[in-house]
Amino acid sequence: MVAEDKKPYPIDVEDHKTVTIVVEGTPHEWPEEYITYEQVVTLDVPDYSPDSQITYTVKYKEGPRNKPEGTLSRGGTVKVVEKMVFSVSGTGQS
Repeated sequence: MVAEDKKPYPIDVEDHKTVTIVVEGTPHEWPEEYITYEQVVTLDVPDYSPDSQITYTVKYKEGPRNKPEGTLSRGGTVKVVEKMVFSVSGTGQS
């Protein structure tokens, strides 16, 4: 049986507890189960605009068991876990 209307993350996040993630050495409380590329970049670069010509490389470690390390691409999401660490670096123009 195929699940209908499967979402990448639940709309109702009441079951998810707030976790602390670390972006470029700064801890942030994150109330959602998932975080997007754009949200991570905005935590590091508050004036970031998705229309910006500057692209960023977003890497993470200490992530979920099924993929504890990886790179988050523009438009992508990743499930967050307590003490997950993100690094954000500008890579120039897109």
